[in-house]
Amino acid sequence: MGIADKAKNKADELAGKAKEATGRATDDRDLENEGRGDQAKSNLKDAGEKVKDAFRD
Repeated sequence: MGIADKAKNKADELAGKAKEATGRATDDRDLENEGRGDQAKSNLKDAGEKVKDAFRD
């Protein structure tokens, strides 16, 4: 996995955590759920990159 991909996935995950926390603090369930979804997408992308790396080696 490239360093740029790792950084982007981590940034997406952190942005999702921030959205979730903001949603929780403002009692905005939609924003909270959107943040959780962003985190899940980031984790799936990261897992996909790890699978690609496993087949390259």
